[in-house]
Amino acid sequence: MLQNRAFQQVTPNTAAALNAWHPISNAKLTVIADPSPVSNALPNSLQFVVPSGSSGRVGFTNEGFWGIKVDSSWTYKASLFFRFPTSSSFSGALTVGLQTNVGKVLAQNSTQIRGTTTKWTQVNLELHPTASASDVNNSFFVTIDGAAAAGQTINFAMFSLFPPTFKNRPNGMRIDIAETLAEMGPSFFRFPGGNNLGQTTATRWQWNATVGSLLDRPGRVGDWGYVNTDGLGLLEYLQFFEDVGMEPIMAVWSGEYFVRCYSLGGTSLAENQLAPYIQQAIDQINFVIGDPAKSAPAALRASLGHPEPFALRFVEVGNESGYPYRWHDFVTKLQAEFPQIRFIATTNAWDPILSPTPQSYDVHVYQTPNWFYQNAFYYDGFQRNGTTYFEGEYAAISTNPNDIFGSVSDGRLAFPTMQSASGEAAFMTGLERNSDIVFAASYAPLLQHVNSTQWTPDLVSFDAGSVIKSTSFYAQKLFATNKGDQYLASTLPTQGGTLHWSVTRSSTSGQTFIKVANAGASAQSITFQLTQFSSVSSTGTLQLLTGAETASNTPEAPQTVVPKTSSIRTGKTFTYNAPAFSVSVITVTTH
Repeated sequence: MLQNRAFQQVTPNTAAALNAWHPISNAKLTVIADPSPVSNALPNSLQFVVPSGSSGRVGFTNEGFWGIKVDSSWTYKASLFFRFPTSSSFSGALTVGLQTNVGKVLAQNSTQIRGTTTKWTQVNLELHPTASASDVNNSFFVTIDGAAAAGQTINFAMFSLFPPTFKNRPNGMRIDIAETLAEMGPSFFRFPGGNNLGQTTATRWQWNATVGSLLDRPGRVGDWGYVNTDGLGLLEYLQFFEDVGMEPIMAVWSGEYFVRCYSLGGTSLAENQLAPYIQQAIDQINFVIGDPAKSAPAALRASLGHPEPFALRFVEVGNESGYPYRWHDFVTKLQAEFPQIRFIATTNAWDPILSPTPQSYDVHVYQTPNWFYQNAFYYDGFQRNGTTYFEGEYAAISTNPNDIFGSVSDGRLAFPTMQSASGEAAFMTGLERNSDIVFAASYAPLLQHVNSTQWTPDLVSFDAGSVIKSTSFYAQKLFATNKGDQYLASTLPTQGGTLHWSVTRSSTSGQTFIKVANAGASAQSITFQLTQFSSVSSTGTLQLLTGAETASNTPEAPQTVVPKTSSIRTGKTFTYNAPAFSVSVITVTTH
């Protein structure tokens, strides 16, 4: 909950290094390169000076990530490291807590500290708010009695503040965000990116810098300009996947800086420089699935409490790459080590021609709502030659085909709309129809903090206190939570038209799921004939997501468009009138 909590990747002795930290009373705050740091990975500390002649509460606050939610039903776990750079006779109370931005204390707890503590010592305290805050305009504070501590200098490092987490995991996920993702019914999670793999060798995502003690995680400057703390590391990701019932699609860095990426550009490592990075990829995979008796990374996983291997069937090599020799060198070595894993190429499909031939490709597309319904037959013409496809990133992001990646003033969407969600849903019927070769698909990006946005639109938005589920979120949920294990062939939609559908069936329950996407501005009727079944229920369930063309769920109006469930008359033959800009799922029982 604390921003800039360990002063990672900042320049000491600058105002920018104090981002999110503010003095209370006359306190003097400086981020320094500590001559005796809390760890090699965290070289900086916050030096707190209590000026001579001080009195009352003296200390500092952290504003969190644009606020902190304070809930009286929660127990917050606060921790920090401190040391006195010079031994002194001081003895007094150090108080940590939560307060409103006008200074009303909502929770606090104290511990005694002594000036003779010249080695780093951790303080752990629980906070129990006496009242919930009416908004997120709250901050975390650390104070000391100014009169008793006048003239003292104390160094602080590695602060932490956690509310209850999803499944009570240490360093775990925020409950409301995790529950929102679980609600969508996902079967997999692609991680750590995407662009998050890194732009440069120095700033690439490195699995071994994200596991173990938080003191051993240096963090890095991420591709979108902010510091990644890596508190959510490889192990935390994998535990989250297990808790939700997802399997990972994991990426390894391929020695390339995304030459195909829309905005990042970049260069690549020469072939004779790849060996250590290939080994790091091998180690990363071994951390996930290796035998602790044979692999040091797997033994590390076991020492962290998970001796059993995690599930892992798919590994992506790079992101949006153009890597003939890198693909060959990485995949040849990785396949030899892990023949049971399917390795996914991230070039354009079949361009360039790669060796060894990829088993799977990751396809990305950002386009207009119209493009998506017009291309619902995108995969129908692909060869059935054993190659499978992962639609790893897709979204309708603009209504302007001439400036897809432009600004909101030029057609870029700030949040998904019913027009974009229904267009995506039409495309998704094609993914479902071609599920013999399209094995997975994921909207991107997944998450955005509304106070710090580098890309729009996004599937799920959030701030310090709430989550906003977009129209596209609900379209994804309707598809993910209503799917059978049999695809039922039907009359095909009109290519390029606005009305699309797909039909699947559960072989065990007999439930048949009819998905209908109307991406047009007028209602459209469609008749379904289920005459191949001996019995069809006369009443079904309709889940309907519909709204005005530009309707969005936003922080100001988070429930503008939500699915509604009702009964619908069905039978062996029935007609359905799909509203304009709608996503519908009709569920009937067939035998």
